[in-house]
Amino acid sequence: MAKGKDVRVTIILECTSCVRNDIKKDLAGISRYITQKNRHNTPSRLELRKFCPYCYKHTIHGEIKK
Repeated sequence: MAKGKDVRVTIILECTSCVRNDIKKDLAGISRYITQKNRHNTPSRLELRKFCPYCYKHTIHGEIKK
């Protein structure tokens, strides 16, 4: 049997406040998390609140393209 598109895909979540504000200029880096999502349950872009070590607080991490 031919296998179509996978239902579970690996995505990358990136901190939205670090990208917009460049909060710490002396520390180079953007907080990123790798996770999976189900395409059928969440067809739109995923946004989760995760801890950002560069902002030192919980911020919204949005899905980015690979």
